[in-house]
Amino acid sequence: MDVLYFAWLRERIGEPKERIETSAGTVRELVSELAARGDRHAAALSDLSAVRVAVDQELADLDAPLQGVREVAFFPPMTGG
Repeated sequence: MDVLYFAWLRERIGEPKERIETSAGTVRELVSELAARGDRHAAALSDLSAVRVAVDQELADLDAPLQGVREVAFFPPMTGG
């Protein structure tokens, strides 16, 4: 599965994309796995109220299932301007 990070998430984690093997059944479980990878991931994913998720390019919530998913993206909420 590809995991993509955008904006400040990419900056905090230090990379825009990772290819991972996961047994996570939901986005929430994936976040827990990613946070356990190290301090950078844990810090970036510590406040999920400031993070949005897309699963295969569709907005999703933390309970979204991951079976058969090819890509999960994490990004901050959009702001208008």
